Amino acid sequence: MKINLAFGKAFQTVNIPDGHDIKVLKPNDVEVELTNSEEVIRALEKPIGSGKLRDIAGAGEKVVIITSDITRPLPSKYIVPYIIDELRAGGVKVEDITVVFALGSHRAHTEEEMRRLVGDDVYEQVRCIDSDPNDCMHLGKTSAGTPVDVFSVVADADRRICVGNVEYHYFAGYSGGAKAIMPGVSTRSAIQANHSKMVQPEACAGAIEGNPVREDIEEAARFAPIDFIVNVVLDEKKQIVYAAAGHYIDAHRDVCAYLDRMYKVYMTERADIVVVSPGGHPKDINLYQAQKALDNAKHAVKDGGTIILVASCKEGLGEHTFERWMTQSESPQFMVEEIARSFELGGHKAAAIAMVLQRSRIMLVSDLDEAFVEGIFLEPQKDVQSALDAVIRDGDKIIVMPFGGSTLPKVV
Repeated sequence: MKINLAFGKAFQTVNIPDGHDIKVLKPNDVEVELTNSEEVIRALEKPIGSGKLRDIAGAGEKVVIITSDITRPLPSKYIVPYIIDELRAGGVKVEDITVVFALGSHRAHTEEEMRRLVGDDVYEQVRCIDSDPNDCMHLGKTSAGTPVDVFSVVADADRRICVGNVEYHYFAGYSGGAKAIMPGVSTRSAIQANHSKMVQPEACAGAIEGNPVREDIEEAARFAPIDFIVNVVLDEKKQIVYAAAGHYIDAHRDVCAYLDRMYKVYMTERADIVVVSPGGHPKDINLYQAQKALDNAKHAVKDGGTIILVASCKEGLGEHTFERWMTQSESPQFMVEEIARSFELGGHKAAAIAMVLQRSRIMLVSDLDEAFVEGIFLEPQKDVQSALDAVIRDGDKIIVMPFGGSTLPKVV
């Protein structure tokens, strides 16, 4: 069987020989009626749990539209223009609208990247800025003690509209919804306090009820109330195939249910070898982002098995604290123990990789230097075929996850 796997903005091909039990975990078939902008317009016309946006925001109000940064595949250019149209229909002036790119703990954008995200027309029509963790207002604390420190432009706004794509998140359950506020436009210390709850067993992919991270996120959002969201699901071609707009809880849960129908893939047993791609650029822009696919793949591999992660990581590791943990820790076991002793944002991703290493072997096919990859406890391979050839044995059961950043395996 020959399979193409996205790698950066290109592809790598793996040829799996006959004689093996091979399963390719792809999205489930779901009915798609509209895509991209047409689907967004449909959702805006039929909001869930709220009135239409044009009836919520009005003349004289300062409005922020919080959307994703360059590390996310969200096609904001298919969403933000129609939100602006709705706002203008309600009487909001263009000069009172600001688009905020939610950086979380990620790097700032170039002007060219901002233009690419929202399109030239939006960029030239309204103010577009990055969130700034050094310019935040302290609004209070959640019941779990998480400080609610929100970017001042967002905190000062009369209306807050959050945009996001929904995928499985390895400890918040799902992305989207109130995550645009926490961690999207929050301080590093606030994000760290929230993310420290990831060590609790209830904080896992596909879980909402009882998930301490998700519950803390949604409690934090009450301090900077979200007036409206537009959340979407993307297919493997990064097209919007489903959108929901409206109340930040109700519309989010609706999208999560659709995501489950499309991307929760059931299997009867785990595999000896799992070959996984995050899905190409930007999901494999660095190891910090590609880790999400690795975490999904762990649900598909047997204890003692091998995961082959096919991820360009062209921008390196992607976050300075994560890099320090990966390059300066004495062992994977040390990272697991240290995150329990002293939680540190960035280190949490390193510890998550280390936890996978405790159960399985990880080969990395990337653009990173081989010696560097060895230094971060992973096994470098020049291409996916070489990686598979190095580890495959007679009778091995093999699972391939071409869209590992989105697909959640579940054994039944």
